[in-house]
Amino acid sequence: MKTFQVELKKVVDDSYEVQIGKDLIRDLVEDLKNGLLNGIKKFAVITDSNVAPLYGEPVCEAIKKAGFLAELFVFPAGEKSKVRKTKEELEDAMLQKGFRRDCAVIAVGGGVVTDLAGFVAGTFGRGVPVVNYATSNLAAADASIGGKTAVDTDLATNLIGLIYQPKKVYVDIATWKTLPMEHRINGLAETVKHACLADYELFCYLEDHTEEILNCKEEECVYISEHNCMVKYQVVMKDEKEKNLREILNLGHTVGRAIETVSGYQLLHGQAVSIGLMAQARLGVQLGFMTEEELLRLERLLVKIGLPVTIPSYINKEELIQKLYTDKKVRDGKLRFVFEKGIGEVMTFGEEVYARPTAEEEIRAIIEEM
Repeated sequence: MKTFQVELKKVVDDSYEVQIGKDLIRDLVEDLKNGLLNGIKKFAVITDSNVAPLYGEPVCEAIKKAGFLAELFVFPAGEKSKVRKTKEELEDAMLQKGFRRDCAVIAVGGGVVTDLAGFVAGTFGRGVPVVNYATSNLAAADASIGGKTAVDTDLATNLIGLIYQPKKVYVDIATWKTLPMEHRINGLAETVKHACLADYELFCYLEDHTEEILNCKEEECVYISEHNCMVKYQVVMKDEKEKNLREILNLGHTVGRAIETVSGYQLLHGQAVSIGLMAQARLGVQLGFMTEEELLRLERLLVKIGLPVTIPSYINKEELIQKLYTDKKVRDGKLRFVFEKGIGEVMTFGEEVYARPTAEEEIRAIIEEM
């Protein structure tokens, strides 16, 4: 028998810039003209049906006017579209339009768009460049930074995907004003999560400036965008591939993602995460990780923003508990939770261990309380 060793050791620089500002379409086009994507001239602009007329079409037209080739690809808005079928339809549409490996993807929209378009880019032609143009405070806080791309299935959320870094991220805070108030509120849940896990100063700022942020005041929106970026950067820089530390970004998501799915997506992602944050905090108090006053402080902030803190009566509790087992942090069939340590830190449970095995009975009791 003979063996042949294939040596493929290499160093990859996946660094990229996040630009925060207002009305950034012109900046995007100038960057493309100045070689951001190394001379690529054909672009698939992927967006959803809500964002398409507001920003997808203007981005596509601006790219065309600059002398490039661009096509707009639109899918139905909503979390229900973040599935393999939609990815397949986008890929087929791109192939039919003549897109091959010499193209790039421009993702224009919120978290569903950046998750889905990033996954398309990561696999189309075995990987083409992607740029994220975030048009919601939720995408700015979470989905547009860190390279997480994924789709949902009936059995689990975000377990089919890959880590695929964008070439640049544009956080256009001017777009937030076109969001319905419900979605501005929804988007702040991920910012609260970042504050809870790593940024006490941001938590205090949210307490003091809730109204200004919800009314899209520029200074306050830039502030929370910068802090969101810094929290995610500090985590992703140390654990890009989600081996250990990056699990902390799932604070509130074990219950949150499960309840979002069980609700049939009646609950928006941020609303579900808000409930999930309260669930981990309530259990955290019982386990000695937080004080009762810290729990009440978190609850007051979420209520002030307008986010839910209890489980809606229409949710089937037994179905919710079973759905917890589809969480990506489950190991050997056991539930694992990330917990806050007070406000502004997370608990550790050993060297580079950030999630605690949690008995079903423990979380069942909390769900019954809520």
